[in-house]
Amino acid sequence: MMNEPVSTIMTKELITLKSDNTLEDVRKVFSQKRIHHLPIVDDNYALVGLVTTFDLFKLGKSHEEYSSVKVSEIMTTKIATLSPEDKVGTACEVFLENLFHALPIVSDNKLAGLVTSFDVLKYTHKKEYPNHSIHQFD
Repeated sequence: MMNEPVSTIMTKELITLKSDNTLEDVRKVFSQKRIHHLPIVDDNYALVGLVTTFDLFKLGKSHEEYSSVKVSEIMTTKIATLSPEDKVGTACEVFLENLFHALPIVSDNKLAGLVTSFDVLKYTHKKEYPNHSIHQFD
């Protein structure tokens, strides 16, 4: 079950921002799209950073200050990545060993997708219970 490529469970249509966007832009994306991890890319769609909801939380800044802070000032730039051919089990190991919850998937130096710990959980649940629907609450 964990030997399938991570490309089978990754999100491919991603919302991204650039490093010159502001934290206000990040906050709006997190709020409107209900996501927790935001890849930061350059003009060639190469991954240059990652911003998470926890990054905003630990800043301790008021929302009024967000419009004056650039993403480049707070984004994480040392990022663990996987390739689309890496296995789901490998993603699991990285999540468990490092307490990460998201891994960007990079191919040919470009962002190809994102896999989260929740994606792995959904994947294993669906394998174990193929006829059980997962309810999403809005």
